[in-house]
Amino acid sequence: MRQRLRALRAVMKEKGMDAYLVPSTDPHQNEYVPEFWQRRKYISGFSGSAGDAVITQSKACLWTDSRYFLQAEKELDSDIFQLYKLGMPGVPSMKEWLAEALKQGDTLGVDPQVLSHQSYDDLRDNLRDRGIRVKGVSKNLIDAVWQDRPSPSKQSIHIHLLKYAGESAKKKIARVQKKMAEQSIDLLVVSALDEIAWLFNIRGQDIQYNPVVIAYALISNKKARLFVDPDKLTKKVQSRMKGLAEICPYAQFFSELRQIGRKNYGLRAWVDPNRVNQRIVNVLKKHTKIHCSPSPILLFKAVKNKTEIQGFRDAHERDGAAMVKFLFWLLRSLPKEQITERSSADKLTEFRAGNALFRGLSFATISAYREHSAIVHYEVSPESDLPLQQKNLYLVDSGAQYEDATTDITRTICLGRAQDLQRKCFTQVLKGLITLSNTSFPQGTKGRQLDTIARLPLWKNGRNYGHGTGHGIGTYLTVHEGPHSISPQKGADVALQPGMITTIEPGVYMVNRFGIRLENVVLVVKDENHSSQGSNFYKFETLTLCPIDLKLIKKEILDQEEILWLNAYHKRVRQILSPLVNNQEKDWLAKSTRPI
Repeated sequence: MRQRLRALRAVMKEKGMDAYLVPSTDPHQNEYVPEFWQRRKYISGFSGSAGDAVITQSKACLWTDSRYFLQAEKELDSDIFQLYKLGMPGVPSMKEWLAEALKQGDTLGVDPQVLSHQSYDDLRDNLRDRGIRVKGVSKNLIDAVWQDRPSPSKQSIHIHLLKYAGESAKKKIARVQKKMAEQSIDLLVVSALDEIAWLFNIRGQDIQYNPVVIAYALISNKKARLFVDPDKLTKKVQSRMKGLAEICPYAQFFSELRQIGRKNYGLRAWVDPNRVNQRIVNVLKKHTKIHCSPSPILLFKAVKNKTEIQGFRDAHERDGAAMVKFLFWLLRSLPKEQITERSSADKLTEFRAGNALFRGLSFATISAYREHSAIVHYEVSPESDLPLQQKNLYLVDSGAQYEDATTDITRTICLGRAQDLQRKCFTQVLKGLITLSNTSFPQGTKGRQLDTIARLPLWKNGRNYGHGTGHGIGTYLTVHEGPHSISPQKGADVALQPGMITTIEPGVYMVNRFGIRLENVVLVVKDENHSSQGSNFYKFETLTLCPIDLKLIKKEILDQEEILWLNAYHKRVRQILSPLVNNQEKDWLAKSTRPI
């Protein structure tokens, strides 16, 4: 790592830069970044999905959030990198640190292609008052020193069939064009890969766990253009695209963008400031009028149609059966054979892969035993792989990509005799899950308002968790999908509405001891019992089907309404999943979902 930093600092000096920003993002603002764009990991060694690094001639620093504190401590060389834990008392943000560490007249180098327009503006405005210049580079400085850099994916694109999508790409594009006309927009720039995949009903394999295609799209009132590597297009895909979109090489996107501006001076271009990179804005602002607003595709994609909703229900039945098979196998086999965090995760994947619609995992399985369960985004490695024993807690957070939906589920189970503190914490987490799952809320309610409900049982006992309570999920797309979420911050201004899907996942984490998290996927539906004329109320329908460990529940902490919810949930799990498993698994399922 020292050698890489020396090489980078030499290039920085040559370019006249006093500091250089290496964010976790890529040109499409992906949460999960393809290997050949993982520049921050290359320069720091930290592999988490969130975290930004700043390099000066004398210092190397990295900022990340609470999900990755422990992981960053393990992966960073503390002799080289200073770790800043975002949200902790007394810890400066990256922008605050830069404003203090750099002096008037200094230059911060950035690659405008990997910063969103909003991020770039915020950074520039924050430092401008201190006399610090933000300078864009034409070529990323990490690329100049990255030896043996991986190559981009060449995997073929495939069509997401109408029987799973529920709406043709032609109709989706027409909906977008109608929204553009309402805003008097001439051109919509689409950079987010999940939006492109949804809009054109295509899927790919360009990013691990995310069935997306690296591409750009331009939508005008008359036509759609898709900029993608032509080698990824099979004859079948080419045939489907005829009359739908003009196919252009990915490498020609920016030159085409310049040409459009020059030929159509004064054109109104719509860009999402949080999902379009600054380089795009730099090109557009020379000749066009820029309209900055969230992409219309975001909300279209988030509100699932009837076909997609049925796909989620079907997929969660199959996924629930795989979870039952896995849990039965684990608890039956543990006394007789050696099972580790990694082999356990592999076995769960094997059960899921038995499904004909299985297309891979939706993220790396968090298979976390004992103290590892306190690491929110733990990923097992050969060095960390713990053997499971008949004691302590085991947390498994996992999900799959199926052609009809994406799943995400967390269960914490006791592998032996539970400690009283573990049972108390587990039941408090369960109360949060149940209370929010049972909540009826008026039209217009936003995620920030609902987030508190899941935390209250923990707050009453002086406990909390650092991550959000829930995130949206795509339809055979990204496992984290906006614009809505249940969180104190992200998605706070987006009201939940019927058809949206989100997780509910409260937790408790005792560092170096144990962690507990429960996660269900839920669908927003109209609450007919509470709605009246002119006043709509909504509620959640739980889609996830899997037992909740009864050994970890302190019944006396639950109130009667919570007990009724749990018993009704377990009855539903038992009824739906029993026909999908064998007789031994069915017996185990019956015991695991018995009324309390």
